Amino acid sequence: MSSYYPRTKDLTRTRKSLTDSPPSSPSPTDKNYRHDRLSRYDSSGESATDKPLGRTSSYTRRETRLAALNKQEQDSTTKDYKKMYADALHENEKLKSRLQDSKQELVKIRSQLEKVNQRHDRMSERSTVLDSEKREKQVLEKRVSNMEEELKILTELKSDNQRLKDENGALIRVISKLSK
Repeated sequence: MSSYYPRTKDLTRTRKSLTDSPPSSPSPTDKNYRHDRLSRYDSSGESATDKPLGRTSSYTRRETRLAALNKQEQDSTTKDYKKMYADALHENEKLKSRLQDSKQELVKIRSQLEKVNQRHDRMSERSTVLDSEKREKQVLEKRVSNMEEELKILTELKSDNQRLKDENGALIRVISKLSK
């Protein structure tokens, strides 16, 4: 057991030096040391030299266990990937439906906006038409009032003309009686 102590101290020193130094790739001596340590011990932690026949059986047990763990990890990874893929597809479908809904809402809003713009245009056209009609109406009313005034003046002139004709006829009679 005393032969293992110096290695344990070296191992703790190596661990300390590794944690103190920045991370880098392991040196070749570290790899050899780790390989040497792994090859001396089986999975139970006993020295392989203590069990000369157990080395191959422990090695195969270890390899079998590692293979089983790797297979489980691969299966779980595959299942995880399948689940992640299914989740991603589901999320994609949700997003597609939301996008479709948003597009439909956008079309509705655009049509409503177009209707409002058309109403506004019609209202502005109506107001423009109404303004022009009001101006025309005012102009026509002014013309009608002017024509009515002219008509009054004309009727007055006609009556004055008729009166003057009557007076002129009377004067002509008086002059003809005087000349006789």
